[in-house]
Amino acid sequence: MEDINLHFTGDFHAIGLAHNLLSAAIDNHLQQGNDLNLDPRRIAWKRVMDMNDRALRNVTIGRGGPAHGVPRETGFDITVASEVMAIFCLANTLAELKEKLGDAVVGYTYDQKPVTARDLKVHGAMTVLLKDAFSPNLVQTLEHTPAFVHGGPFANIAHGCNSVVATRLSMKLSDYTVTEAGFGADLGAEKFLDIKCRKAGITPSAVVIVATIRALKLHGGVPLKDVNNENLEAVAKGVENLKKHIENIHQFGLPVVVAVNKFVTDTDAEVKTVQSKCDYLGVQVIEANHWADGGKGAIELAEAVVDLVENHENDFHYLYEDDMPLWDKVKTVAQKIYGADDIEGDQKLRDSFTALETAGYGNLPICMAKTQYSFSTDPALKGRPTGFNIPLREVRLSAGAGFIVVLAGDVMTMPGLPKKPAAEVIDINEDGQIVGLF
Repeated sequence: MEDINLHFTGDFHAIGLAHNLLSAAIDNHLQQGNDLNLDPRRIAWKRVMDMNDRALRNVTIGRGGPAHGVPRETGFDITVASEVMAIFCLANTLAELKEKLGDAVVGYTYDQKPVTARDLKVHGAMTVLLKDAFSPNLVQTLEHTPAFVHGGPFANIAHGCNSVVATRLSMKLSDYTVTEAGFGADLGAEKFLDIKCRKAGITPSAVVIVATIRALKLHGGVPLKDVNNENLEAVAKGVENLKKHIENIHQFGLPVVVAVNKFVTDTDAEVKTVQSKCDYLGVQVIEANHWADGGKGAIELAEAVVDLVENHENDFHYLYEDDMPLWDKVKTVAQKIYGADDIEGDQKLRDSFTALETAGYGNLPICMAKTQYSFSTDPALKGRPTGFNIPLREVRLSAGAGFIVVLAGDVMTMPGLPKKPAAEVIDINEDGQIVGLF
């Protein structure tokens, strides 16, 4: 686990290096005469690093005189938010990876024409840096079940799914492929279904929603320090959040089973409360103990998944069609998936949508970037909130990946460290063993 969560095979480093190669090429092009007439004020391609560092969100580069480059304002994103990461995870072949990297729009000329990585002639070199990383990584569980770990775009700021290559390979090698879509049915699942499935042409057979009693109590109004204490009233209130996730999946025409990942502090009465509150939705709620008992603790869950796949109707469809206007796509996600009343954006932002459609990008899907802690954009608004709007802050074109990123609320594509960073408790002992990572 330590290896996977630290450097693993170096895939993230390769993605960051490929991304920053393009960043360096942009500034070198400005320095060497700017034959493409690239406007330094309209460069959209930042740099990335695989570390939370809020101080790098906004930086000025090229200072120190003519020998040190062209001064301009830019910033850093975290590697998982890189468009290279998204392209890497959505490409089917190495040739397609190179093609999509070439399509990435890095900025605009003084007369507002797009400039791509292909124009800068570095997409081939970027592909070379990603050549080995593009092969999926085969690992195993503690019970020696094979698993692929490949790619890692976070679902709160990117599309939240592992690589298409790994998924397709697993589907070739197994009767059942289980893949994760991070951060709930409002973020990861929606993007998996509307972006990854659309791009890869794959259709899921069933969905497992994983819930915990602790999380439901948190959504029911219980402070984090008290979530280990039995509280049936809070569980019943918090189930409204779970119900919304279930309803979200049903909107895609897919059958659902809920797995309650049971902790030692959870009581049977709390689990039964969840089951009874979800009965009318026609969804099984199954207690899963695999965290303690391994595969044996998930047999009932596995049998329920097989039953869903074999015996229940699958009417899978996307939430919106390709030809829907971009603004309406965002509004559809906000209203149907988040439960919002409407979306908000100033005229400049609305004009950005219009400009993208005029440029021929109107048929692309939407990738929403917002907090994972609430259906709204307010992390403190728990449960199933109503009567709220989704404020839109920024629109970014990811032409290579093939989607439009829409930033909502205060979400940042370069996170900051908390008051007590995890690094303060991570260490290595005298035997060379890592401690404090988990």
